[in-house]
Amino acid sequence: MRPAFAVGLVFAGCCSNVIFLELLVRTHPGCGNIVTFAQFLFIAVEGFLFEADLGRKQPAIPIRYYATMVTMFFTVSVVNNYALNLNIAMPLHMIFRSGSLIANMILGIVILKKRYSIFKYTSIALVSVGIFICTFMSAKQVTSKSSSNENDGFQAFVWWLLGIGALTFALLMSARMGIFQETLYKQFGKHSKEALFYNHALPLPGFIFLASDIYDHAVLFNKSELYQVPVVGVALPIMWFYLLMNVITQSVCIRGVFILTTECTSLTVTLVVTLRKFLSLIFSILYFQNPFTRWHWLGTWFVFIGTLMYTEVPDATMMPTGLPRADDPTMCPGSPTSPDPCPTRERE
Repeated sequence: MRPAFAVGLVFAGCCSNVIFLELLVRTHPGCGNIVTFAQFLFIAVEGFLFEADLGRKQPAIPIRYYATMVTMFFTVSVVNNYALNLNIAMPLHMIFRSGSLIANMILGIVILKKRYSIFKYTSIALVSVGIFICTFMSAKQVTSKSSSNENDGFQAFVWWLLGIGALTFALLMSARMGIFQETLYKQFGKHSKEALFYNHALPLPGFIFLASDIYDHAVLFNKSELYQVPVVGVALPIMWFYLLMNVITQSVCIRGVFILTTECTSLTVTLVVTLRKFLSLIFSILYFQNPFTRWHWLGTWFVFIGTLMYTEVPDATMMPTGLPRADDPTMCPGSPTSPDPCPTRERE
């Protein structure tokens, strides 16, 4: 019963979260920071009340280690936010972030001196080809949609390249963060809920540097049209309603994946979240009319087939120091950075 309930939470929470995120960024593409701040604040307050016991509970892992992890976590979140404002469409954002497997393997080879099976290399090759196809076709769309002015077209393409660079940097930084987290868990044990709380609470002071941007978007949100919230009958600006629902659905998504990782195998979790991603992608394309060609679909299939292949067969050459586990429910570079705010390391 609990696994079925968890799957329901994952699909309801994560899919809904992507919808409200896209509603937000389509109206204000640069609103990522205020969305991230709201999500971090919500999870931090909840964790302070129920996990940290109002600050009375001492962390199992020393704070100095969390500080290092949080610096990387905060950087990944902010960089991914800005990528959405650099001519990066939401479908490409979702597909490109599936390249976390590639980043994890590269850093695993370079830093941890890992070696993998041919099956693993084949699956990563499929993911790489799929991302390349989608990225290449998106580059063509960026230049074709620009105006007849060559300077405007070149400028749009440069901003798109910067967005791809930002996503690539965030992927590598996220993989490095996973390796660091893995070493901490080996030393101090696995404390999922604690890590989830500190990963969201400690970065909050960093939003001071983004205060002006957050304030500007709060003003824009206040100016949006009023929306009558069903059931409660309260009217509030529609952008605040979208933000509230984004935060709530993210929390539902996180809880769903957390339950799933405690009740099911890593493969089951990966299958559920991969299917969730695919359904979210289809909905984004059909409902929001995001441009998606047959080449994009081909690349998407390569990405998801490669991802499933990677998790299907265990690799003995990775044990016991393999890549961050697929059932790790603590690293959630959630926020707009992760259209999948599920707290699972392998996912995004």
